[in-house]
Formats: sequence, structure tokens, C-alpha cells
Amino acid sequence: MKVTHRAIPAALALGTLLVAALPAQAAHQPAHATSYGTKATYSPRQDAHSYQRPPAGFTPVFTENVSRHGSRAASDSEDGDLVLALWDKAAAAGQLTRKGKEFGPTVRALQAAMAKVGYGNLSARGEQEMRDTAARMQRRLPSLFARIAADGEKIDVVSSGQGRAIDSANEYAGELAATDPALKPLIGATRTDKDLLYFHKAAGGAAYRDYLDHDQRLAATLKSITDQPRTHEAARSVLRRLFAAAFVEQLSAADRVAAAEAVYNLYAIAPAMSEESPDGKGWGMQRYVSRSDAAWFGYLSDAEDFYEKGPGFADSDITYKMADVLLDDFFQQVEAEKAGTSTLGAELRFSHAEEIIPLAALMGLPGSTRPVTAQQPYTYGTNPWRGASVSPLGANIQWDVFRKGDRWLVRMLYNEKETAFKAGCAPVAKGSTFYDLDELERCFGRA
Repeated sequence: MKVTHRAIPAALALGTLLVAALPAQAAHQPAHATSYGTKATYSPRQDAHSYQRPPAGFTPVFTENVSRHGSRAASDSEDGDLVLALWDKAAAAGQLTRKGKEFGPTVRALQAAMAKVGYGNLSARGEQEMRDTAARMQRRLPSLFARIAADGEKIDVVSSGQGRAIDSANEYAGELAATDPALKPLIGATRTDKDLLYFHKAAGGAAYRDYLDHDQRLAATLKSITDQPRTHEAARSVLRRLFAAAFVEQLSAADRVAAAEAVYNLYAIAPAMSEESPDGKGWGMQRYVSRSDAAWFGYLSDAEDFYEKGPGFADSDITYKMADVLLDDFFQQVEAEKAGTSTLGAELRFSHAEEIIPLAALMGLPGSTRPVTAQQPYTYGTNPWRGASVSPLGANIQWDVFRKGDRWLVRMLYNEKETAFKAGCAPVAKGSTFYDLDELERCFGRA
């Protein structure tokens, strides 16, 4: 989700303002990755050769996932249109810097590329992310997919119904079929389930939408986070790279912030469109936004996502309670497999950040365990939640199911990293990433 263009009054009248420490980079992320927020492009979080082996005698019998769509174009042309209108005005007045002169043509080319892909649609990089993730899944579970092909089990593919999710599903399923043609007739046509995979816009998300639109505490908290001197400093810094100082200062404070946010949003989406760049290597948008300024606007974007989709306030589950429909489906699929009522070998789901982020909070996944209070709001210095880790483009949660006789084990991968279930769930042995299904049902309150 991009930073919204909120009007910011010139006078700061909110009392004590928040100061957020900027992040150190996570070990699994390239330098600068955090500043992209949930627009960060995907990479697996664990080396393929380092996964634990299942306990002796257990064999894989089922797998299921939910994946965010892959890298995509921006949702619309709003940011580019805003920036280019300002750029044209500065160019006509001779108020562009050296970098500013390069910036306009770069943005026009990026806008043209996104229009060609289709705003909101999967980019070439996004298509490749889906194919690569599917190929890695198949390599992790070769005996499962061999058994699916031999026994004629079905692979169910379901999406939110949005174009980028449908395309992600088709790329993913297509890679499985291409790798093993025997799977092709077993892969169902991608079907739509909005209630399951677009729940924030479905009937189950009505209370959540009311929260976004009308909750005064949410609005006040986001205003207090955005409306800081550092935001205005960063806005000036971003724009002065592109425009003469006199041109920047003639803009109102609100217009400076809106323009700088638009520049940041283009910076953030550019890596997702890398293969559409003239040389196929990227757009070089980092030339126009310093690391410190990108980190600040990345923090503002993360704060918005944290409160609107993630752990949010400690006294409310409104942002993630609706994800129970998806967690319930994960359990139902495994339970049907155990009961012998399922004809599936795999269940593949394709969705959005608006579903992945609440599910991560509901499940207590790493980085999503710590809500905040109104008195101690979200900052990088006090909270581990980072959009680039929780839900980058292509983010995924996978459960692999193993069986030995009457005993059933589940292993979870989060962005392809073996991940412990929430506190209170006991693995089969200390340090193991395998859990008895009965234990998971107990600790998630399903028993």
C-alpha cells in the first residue's frame, strides 16, 4: 500500500511528536530493502539445502499455501501524474537540478511501461517470481508431486478474482505442469473465492472497513506519526534533489509532502518493474531519493500498514480477526486429508497483502506478534514489524503435511523459511520445525 497524500498543516499542534529510529537491515534482505515496505520484491528467506528432514518414517502427503501476487505495476498513474505536472512546471521555469533533468524522462518511461503492462497488473518480474517459487516448492517435495501424478490426485488453484492474483495463480500452476506434464490434467482451472482470499472487501470485512473509514483513534495516530518535523525535512530533501531550492520553497508544506511521497512511491514500485526497463536491469530510481529519506518514507508507509492491516492496537483485533476464515481453511484442508475425505494433493491460494498481513498477525508469525498502545505507538526502534519482511510482493505461507501411520505432522514455511508456530504450540522435539496436527489443533483452539 502506498503512502497516502494526507494534507499536513504547517503548524504542528499535536503535542509531543514521535521520533522513530530508522532500521538496521535484516540479515536476509539486501541493503536498502526495508525502505521499500510491502513493495519489496521477493526472494526466498532460507537456503534450499538447509531444511530439516522430517522425523524417520514420515512422508509428505499434502501441501497447501497462500501467496501474495507477484511484483506488479502501480495501482494507478496518480503518483507519476502528480510528479510530472510539477516537473513540467519547473522545467518551464528553468528550475530543474541536474538530476531533476534526468528524472522527468525516467518517470515518463516508467509510466509508459506500467501503462503497457496495465496498472495493477503483474509485471514480468512478478511472473518469474511465481514460476520460481513454484519450482522450488516442487523441488522441496519431489516425492509428493510424484505421488500426486501417480495416484491422480487433484491440485486445486483458487484466487481472489483480481487480475494480478489470477495471473499469479496461472503462472504458478503453469510452472508445476511444465516441470512435470503428468500434473497438467490434475491441475484445476483457477477458481475465485472472494470471501476466502479478498475478505477485506467481502461481507466478512464490513466491520474492518468501518474501522478504516471512521475510527478516530486510528486517524489521530496516523496523523501524529506523519505530521512530524522529520517528514517535512525529508520532503524538502527529496524535492531539492530534483528542483531548485526557490521552486521547492514556494510550495506549501502539504504540497511538498504530497510531491515527495509521490516520488517515494515511484521509487518503491520501480524494482517490481525492473524487467520492463530499457536495459532490463532497473530504473535507477535510487539516484533520486537518498537512503535516509527513503527509509523515512518507508517507515511512514509501514506505520500505515501496521495500523491498518497488521497487529495494530493491543486492545483490538479488528485488523486481523477477519483472517480467521483463511486460517480455518488451512486447518480444514489438513483435517479432510486426515479423515480421508479429500481428493487433493495440493491446495494453492493466491491473494493480496491485505490478506497476508492480517493472517500473519492472527497466526503470530515472526515480526507480527507485538501490537501497540496509543500512548506508545509504532516505531522502528520499538517494534520489529517491517512490511518488507512480513509481506513483500510474492510473500507466501505454506504448510507441508507428513504422515506415518496414524500420526500426522505439519511443517510451516513463511516466505520459504522454516518457521515455528506461535508461542504455546509445542513441536515434536526441541528445535524441530515439525508439529503434530493434534497439537496445532489444541494450541489454536480447534480441539
